[in-house]
Amino acid sequence: MVTTLAILLILTSLTLVLLILLHKGRGGGLSDLFGGGVTSSLGGSSVAERNLDRITVGTGIIWLACIVGLGLMLKFT
Repeated sequence: MVTTLAILLILTSLTLVLLILLHKGRGGGLSDLFGGGVTSSLGGSSVAERNLDRITVGTGIIWLACIVGLGLMLKFT
């Protein structure tokens, strides 16, 4: 079980890094490389940006759960 959580932690860590780099910053950032620079100026964020936010938050919750689970398992074993 510890190995499974450790592997999941590594995968979610790498995924979080990629997802955070894809977010549009003040200057566009790396999201412009993948076509994220084309947005409308109608106010609010685009659907793609909102979906990216949701995926990032979900991945962050899984990442946090892996850290807490690993910590508890290593403490009590």
